[in-house]
Amino acid sequence: MIAEFKKIKKELLESSQFREEYEKLSSEYQIARMLILARKEAGMTQQEVAERMRTSQSAIARIESGKPVNLRSIERYANATGNRVKIDLVRVASSGSRKTDLDQTGMTRDQE
Repeated sequence: MIAEFKKIKKELLESSQFREEYEKLSSEYQIARMLILARKEAGMTQQEVAERMRTSQSAIARIESGKPVNLRSIERYANATGNRVKIDLVRVASSGSRKTDLDQTGMTRDQE
């Protein structure tokens, strides 16, 4: 079944329109995967996370569904599973634009 899914996914990703829409959603699904992994590594059920967050199991299912979720909810979820949130911004390649990056002190420096 997994092999068939991978085959279908590969075929669909050959379409540039599908690939573009898929990539737009990838960060949301990545967050969902990370949350589910954190819960499983903590040995917790959705109900247990919900109890620690003082919310419902269905709210946890929504958070884990891959739909957009606010940062505060992600932080509360992380805390409930014994984790913390770390945000990392990664520069994407763009042609002809001036790049500004942060050095180790947090100050900006221009790159050519």
